[in-house]
Amino acid sequence: MSQSVEAAVSTYDWNAIVDDLSRLLRLKTTPIGMKLFTTVAEMEAIPKIRRPSSIHTTDQIVAQAARLGFTVGITQKDLVGAQCGAVIGLHPQDADWRSGRQMAGVWYATPQDAAAHQEAMDVVPHGKYAAMAVSPLASGRLNPPDICLIYGTPGQMIIFINGLQWSGYRKFNWGVVGESACADSWGRALKTGEPSLSIPCFAERRYGGVLDDELLMALSPHFLPKAIEGMKRLAANGLRYPIPQYGIQADARAGLAVSYGTKRE
Repeated sequence: MSQSVEAAVSTYDWNAIVDDLSRLLRLKTTPIGMKLFTTVAEMEAIPKIRRPSSIHTTDQIVAQAARLGFTVGITQKDLVGAQCGAVIGLHPQDADWRSGRQMAGVWYATPQDAAAHQEAMDVVPHGKYAAMAVSPLASGRLNPPDICLIYGTPGQMIIFINGLQWSGYRKFNWGVVGESACADSWGRALKTGEPSLSIPCFAERRYGGVLDDELLMALSPHFLPKAIEGMKRLAANGLRYPIPQYGIQADARAGLAVSYGTKRE
């Protein structure tokens, strides 16, 4: 992260940001942050940090922050296996991990398919980080997080994306690795800093409590004020969440005249 972005982050009012997100999107799940640490001591110095007493998936750790409001820190020893740790750079992406052999015949037809899946994943390179923590954004305990995680419905996510695109328009391109979709969200966002939308996978829903209608957006914190400002401008134009249904058999001309600035014949 550049020094200019770091300076901007230091001025963030996290309570105001979360209030704006909740008001504009009517979120049901707590927006949280995730941060990687080069030493375990740095992670354990976070105020009110919880450490697991049993073995978990990363999905469960993320859920404890998003669903229960906990601040939780982990090392690779707290995780159930290589897959969870490799995504966040805590476990080596070695030859055994790259083979994906444990997924062959279960998630993928052949060893070649399983290895191709592992290669497709966005992961944090191993060797720099020793620990990770998650915490609700409003707590301010990660000061700042590396990335922010926001769960929401497809309707909420498209309004959030529209907010990001209000000024300085860009097209977003995302991929889907399938199983281990945490690589599409926090793996990609930690690796690139870019907004990263994912369809949470089987494991995230089974072990992380992700609801059936939820998607996950992960992104660097400096994108949040931009998205919020964009959503406010859209709301002033009548384009806001929840999106009111117009009716599938109604005359569309009046509605289109408001939303798109011109009447359609």
